[in-house]
Amino acid sequence: MMQTTGWTINEWLNAYRSEGLVARAALQDLRAQLKADDTAWIYIVSATELDAQLGALENLGNPGDLPLYGVPFAVKDNIDVAGIPTTAACPAFTYIPEVDATAVARLKRAGAIVLGKTNLDQFATGLVGTRSPYGAVPNSFKPDYVSGGSSSGSATTVAHGLVPFSLGTDTAGSGRVPAGFNNIVGLKPTKGRFSTTGVVPACRSLDCVSVFALIVDDAETVASVMEGFDPTDGYSRVAPAAATYFSSKPRFGIPASPNWFGDTQAEAAWLETLENISAFGAELVTIDFTPMFTLAQLLYGGPWVAERHAAIAEFMQEHAADMNDVVRGIVENAVNFSATDAYRAEYRRADLAREIQLLMKNVDALLVPTSPRHPTITEVNADPVVVNSQLGTYTNFVNLADCSALALPATMRADGLPFGITLIAPAWQDAALAAFGKKWHSSVNLSLGATAKPTPTLALKNTAPQGYVRLAVVGAHLTGMPLNVQLQERKAIFVESTYTASNYRLFALPNTTPPKPGLIRAAEGAEIIVELWDVPVQQFGSFVALIPAPLGIGTLSLYDGREVKGFICEGAAVNGATDITHLGGWRTYIKSLQK
Repeated sequence: MMQTTGWTINEWLNAYRSEGLVARAALQDLRAQLKADDTAWIYIVSATELDAQLGALENLGNPGDLPLYGVPFAVKDNIDVAGIPTTAACPAFTYIPEVDATAVARLKRAGAIVLGKTNLDQFATGLVGTRSPYGAVPNSFKPDYVSGGSSSGSATTVAHGLVPFSLGTDTAGSGRVPAGFNNIVGLKPTKGRFSTTGVVPACRSLDCVSVFALIVDDAETVASVMEGFDPTDGYSRVAPAAATYFSSKPRFGIPASPNWFGDTQAEAAWLETLENISAFGAELVTIDFTPMFTLAQLLYGGPWVAERHAAIAEFMQEHAADMNDVVRGIVENAVNFSATDAYRAEYRRADLAREIQLLMKNVDALLVPTSPRHPTITEVNADPVVVNSQLGTYTNFVNLADCSALALPATMRADGLPFGITLIAPAWQDAALAAFGKKWHSSVNLSLGATAKPTPTLALKNTAPQGYVRLAVVGAHLTGMPLNVQLQERKAIFVESTYTASNYRLFALPNTTPPKPGLIRAAEGAEIIVELWDVPVQQFGSFVALIPAPLGIGTLSLYDGREVKGFICEGAAVNGATDITHLGGWRTYIKSLQK
């Protein structure tokens, strides 16, 4: 039997490419191993249903063109999968959809295989993973502790390495808290990036489909398949511009005085994480989180509970007694709010969101503990509403403020439970969060989820990210040189120090302030040291406008065959200039002047 536990997407793809039939058998073996009485699962596909999906792969085209060919995944049971019951963890609510949710349909078209539906806090109302008639979902590391919710089953199936990714939903933190409690990645997209057509609403104006994965790369792959405008979803929208990526020394805003609700283990893990992330190169800035906490209170303490009621009002008229007592009690609070209250709360939400967005202009992202405490199942059962509210301290405000977020593993607590952090940025900064998240996750030296597999080494892509131009600088724009600030002001990203091809000559131009070199292509020359920077496209024009004659921007050839944009010089300008090619670079020349 092929051992597939903890496989990433690439490992599944490689298995299909090299051992197609064996990989198919491995999927059937995996399906057979899943336990129908496991509280993480509500529905597991039958052997016949799995065969039908595998057979459908033949009609999708060339396997090499499908980014998820044969890759299994799990779906939270408030998201429709055609022909499979949707229960939202309420048996009386059950229906069998005829079509897939848009997100599921896009994944299937990319070759992905649905393995089953997963447990959740009923109607996606909760952050604990205990509010389900199918049973409380235990934590992947210590079963006495909560798994987090509401996407509890989706998170633990990934943490145990059964599937490389799963779908959850996130209204108040349901795609982040379970990630933090189970040592996995939780991608909470910008609202509207993924369609919610075919999702049982919690608060439809706030809901997001979320992604759990063992590594950030896999979450990004899944996101790239699911994203895109969907005219059937009234809240779907198109990204207005590419993300602005963090510099090599990002600024993160952290809460001034976190309340740990008595969880000293979480506090110690947070302080350790702050030390590690500072050593990783980040600058930490203390921020007053009062606007965030005030906004968070509106989600359950304001008329947004009426939006939860709107989603299931007709069902509750006949079946309120069939609901979880805690969930029903929360939703029934809708009667306490009027339409006037709803408008007033929306005005308050808009004002607080604007205040938060202005605060965030001074940093690249907010950095918070994914949850300030990790309770036991017994503690939650003893005080279900208060403990649940504590878990949402740093999650409840995020969708109300229209932010993107990424939950990441950070460290293991002294008691053996995982501790996670979340990065929160403005809308459409998803890619910037993922770029940093990949580097961070690769550095923390943790196993993948609850498996024994180590986190893989980060493989850097040798191309500029979308929305950026890769630029070679050779003189006064090098790191530490007088004009490097022009790149920093435009949030350019340092990539590497490298060399040109061997047919360039470097000259020190006369009468330039600050001193500048001229680089020209020649029949005979040498490799010259350059730095590569990725400059945002929208800032590139303003940067070029600062370049004085006889310098300009052209195309440079590097020693390894790559071609990038870079500084060039008019040939006539080097007449009378000092040839410094033999020094190999501008820094060496400047040092020679100092001597």
